Amino acid sequence: MDMNSANIEEIVRQVLAGMNGGAKAPVASKGSVPTTANVAMLTSLEKFEVKQFPIPELGDDDILVKVEGCGICGTDAHEFKRDPFGLIPVALGHEGTGEVVKVGKNVKKDSAGKPLGVGDKFVTCMIFKDNPDITMFDLNKQNVGGADVYGLLPDNDPNNHLKGWFADYLLVKGGSTIFNVSDLDLDSRILIEPCAVLIHAVERAKTTGILRFNSRVVVQGCGPIGLICIAVLRTMGIENIVAVDGNDMRLEFSKKMGASKSVNYRNCKGVDEITNGVKDAFGGYLADFAFQCTGSPVGHSNIYHFVRNGGGICELGFFINGGDATINPHFDICAKELTMVGSWVYTLRDYATTFDFLKRAQGIGLPIKSLITHKFPLDQINEAFAVNLKQEGLKIAIVNE
Repeated sequence: MDMNSANIEEIVRQVLAGMNGGAKAPVASKGSVPTTANVAMLTSLEKFEVKQFPIPELGDDDILVKVEGCGICGTDAHEFKRDPFGLIPVALGHEGTGEVVKVGKNVKKDSAGKPLGVGDKFVTCMIFKDNPDITMFDLNKQNVGGADVYGLLPDNDPNNHLKGWFADYLLVKGGSTIFNVSDLDLDSRILIEPCAVLIHAVERAKTTGILRFNSRVVVQGCGPIGLICIAVLRTMGIENIVAVDGNDMRLEFSKKMGASKSVNYRNCKGVDEITNGVKDAFGGYLADFAFQCTGSPVGHSNIYHFVRNGGGICELGFFINGGDATINPHFDICAKELTMVGSWVYTLRDYATTFDFLKRAQGIGLPIKSLITHKFPLDQINEAFAVNLKQEGLKIAIVNE
């Protein structure tokens, strides 16, 4: 066949394709995409199984993402051990990121108006449920509790199993909030979701009017959430931060993240000694403000003792029901005239703000990416959760090759 014949044949194919008005519009894609995806399904308590599922056909508003990595959250650990939300069998993983490999014809921009296409690095926040209260530019009207989340509070679509980031592909449906984060490296992108939790908590704390540059701030609990809390405070310019935890390794890392001093509660006998440790660390003063970042009811009961009269508290440690805490309303709240805020997950605006926080933290030399201490492939996800439950590291991540 000569070149002219080949050209004519191609033109004929294009004309015939154009005549087929009832055909579905093609989607843009990058390279070859498999027909099936590997998904780590939590099939029973403390047991993931990597299963294969077909990759569904994309709709005009859908996006197919090749997963690069996903962090393990404390919430994942609760689900792994207890299934408190009754989700099993479920595809988990909500601290994920990846590369866009295929998009529907209507996908042009992300939720912040930034161009988005094949090859871009990608995260998603929440799935809208036709709720007019959830808007991009509303700071605190409603948080993520009013929506579904990939790999955390999954939708009920029985035809799609690709809805958790513990997989090698994720299908993002139309109506999701999506962000192009191609200007961030992989480790930073894995940390976006937990960092957004603390951006939200600090924004909530700021509404009290107590949190200022010169505030004395105590952060109780130095797992990844508490450590990120310290980093967010430090990027705001707050320097007088005391960390409280029972793990020397985590307390040492807290100083790298911006804490000036620390208190190991295991070296104290009772809350009075812990309180004296906090006072000594602040030069004889109680804290102006406290962040309670543990899921321990005892931790919640103790936090009131660390704060001065007229101070403030942000409670963010209880994503799930961790049990009742014992306090004395007179001594702990009324007589002190404390101001308290609760914080639960984040809003869309907090998510977008997080991208700039990560750049700022790196810019001032905070080793934020060092929070990721262990990386496992998808087929070793059970081993990864075992390391997480033993608290042998800080942030554990599943990373695909």
